Amino acid sequence: MKKFASIILAFIVLLTMAACAPSTPKETKDPGKATDPAPVKTDPVKTDAEPRKAELSIMMSFPQFMDQWETYAKQFEEKMLKEENIEVTVHLEMPSSDQYESVLQARLTGDDAPDLYTLHCNNLGTYNKAGNLYDLSDQPLASLIYDNVKETVTIDGKLLAVPIESQAWGVLYNKAIFAELNLSPPDTLSDLNNICTVLKENGYTPFMLAFQEQWVPQLMTALTLGDIVSGKLNDWLERMYKDEGSYEEVREIFDVIDLIIENGTDRAMEQGSEAGAADFAMGKAAMFVQGTWASNTIMTTNPDMELGVFALPINEDPNCTRVNLSTSTTLAVHPSSSEMDLALKFANYVLDEKDSSGLFQSCSFNPLATCHDYEAYSWVADASDYVARGRAYQDLVLPSSVTDEQGRLLQEYYVKTVTVDDIITRLDEAFKAANALN
Repeated sequence: MKKFASIILAFIVLLTMAACAPSTPKETKDPGKATDPAPVKTDPVKTDAEPRKAELSIMMSFPQFMDQWETYAKQFEEKMLKEENIEVTVHLEMPSSDQYESVLQARLTGDDAPDLYTLHCNNLGTYNKAGNLYDLSDQPLASLIYDNVKETVTIDGKLLAVPIESQAWGVLYNKAIFAELNLSPPDTLSDLNNICTVLKENGYTPFMLAFQEQWVPQLMTALTLGDIVSGKLNDWLERMYKDEGSYEEVREIFDVIDLIIENGTDRAMEQGSEAGAADFAMGKAAMFVQGTWASNTIMTTNPDMELGVFALPINEDPNCTRVNLSTSTTLAVHPSSSEMDLALKFANYVLDEKDSSGLFQSCSFNPLATCHDYEAYSWVADASDYVARGRAYQDLVLPSSVTDEQGRLLQEYYVKTVTVDDIITRLDEAFKAANALN
């Protein structure tokens, strides 16, 4: 009897243990067999592990696209939390265009460098020499960038930044107004002068002027110098870097600059670039010396506007009438980033196969990588037509201090506190000063 009770007790214990034990997973097939389904990835968000917290500092130079980049930064934060179990906080800083360079320099020299920051393509050599650029050549993004664009951000075989704005640009114009008055884009300075006359006779202001920020009037020198150097004085810039040239040789660029100022809107120094773009969109002027990067503000203000681009003429030679073909804004990674892995992930995310097209299209940027599958806008096609006809030039690489001085001097020229002779003298001095520092 005792033996039977012992057997019953042992059986009850076994039943209890079986009930408490975890269920045994079903048998799975050998994952090496071709007939097996792909393994299911575990979602890191569902893990019990606490996410790693991290911060990423990013400085950018185009506050007009703050909303688009803030949205993209949030998408990156969500992506990192979901896929990497990293709780990233992106600190996005966008100083005004006039202050950006000085703020960035203060950060770089003050041991407070951002993890990523934008800079103009023309300045890559200077920043590379100072040791402020991380080589991105082995990153996945390198294989996505179009070859001709990649060349603009490569020095000594190293890919030093992610191109963001790659474009051909010139003068923006209102196609509807031109069509109404049977006007065509100009090939010569005389053509442009005639356009101004016809516009004024019909109650239109020819040019929108928004000179409150010095980089905007500087666009006139960017276009006119590019025209004359590429079409006429091919060795001028090379000689300027050797202290063998002078702005006196390119004095004729002021013929068109004078024409623009004399036929522009009033109170230019009270008008910022964003307000100018919005007023231009509403028909307050027929032309605007502004790059296609302003198209986002213009088309947001007036989605029905027929926006076009033409090359700015400087003389009577159509060979000098060309559009600027350049990569302007790029995104660099600082080599001392304390979050290098995340900084590189964000750099690659800028050219993400899934999300990059939406970002670039929302900013009205041109496609520049194989991951971009959106259709370019009509004004991009206008500029591209000049490129196809060989009427384009690569953006001139001037010392940044000279570029800034050009903008300041054109503001002074507008308010008539300097003459053309004064400008020539001061720009020659600024170029020599920049040369002496190298």
